[in-house]
Amino acid sequence: MLGSRRKESAMKYFLCVLGMVFVIEGLPYFAFPEKLKIYLAKMIEVPDNTLRLMGLAAIVLGLVLVYFGTAA
Repeated sequence: MLGSRRKESAMKYFLCVLGMVFVIEGLPYFAFPEKLKIYLAKMIEVPDNTLRLMGLAAIVLGLVLVYFGTAA
């Protein structure tokens, strides 16, 4: 019974975090759609390796934050 509550609590926490990610990701589209179009058009000029490196850095940073957030 206790394990079931932990799973339910963990799922609620996960859904809250996922919801916040969507809110943060959606803010620029809502607040600055015209500037976002210009920014995305400029991304075509960025080399693929640079974008991959930025993506990898974001993944590593995210994993570090999750680690420190759950290491309590």
